[in-house]
Amino acid sequence: QVQLMESGGGLVQAGGSLRLSCAASGSIISVYTMGWYRQAPGKQRELVATVTSGGSTNYADSVKGRFTISRDNAKNTVYLQMNSLKPEDTAVYYCNAKLYNYASWGPGTQVTVSS
Repeated sequence: QVQLMESGGGLVQAGGSLRLSCAASGSIISVYTMGWYRQAPGKQRELVATVTSGGSTNYADSVKGRFTISRDNAKNTVYLQMNSLKPEDTAVYYCNAKLYNYASWGPGTQVTVSS
């Protein structure tokens, strides 16, 4: 099993940047597809970005060109670089690790973008 812990959230003005980190423990993440999801108040959790074990990435249309997901397997950590933030990016951001039928989630980190 893999345990995940997000960090790096906070309050930022529109147009600013944040870098989220997701530190994994209990298992190496190199074989997992890692992802970032977010959930805004009153809305369903949605995919933000994923990166496969081979390094292929996928992004939600709403964040393409602004967010970048990356992984450092040596540090057992996944990152989400968020640039040009908008108020609509405000949400709790969750890290996810997936392998076949297994999935693990972190507790989430709050990102608030003020206008």
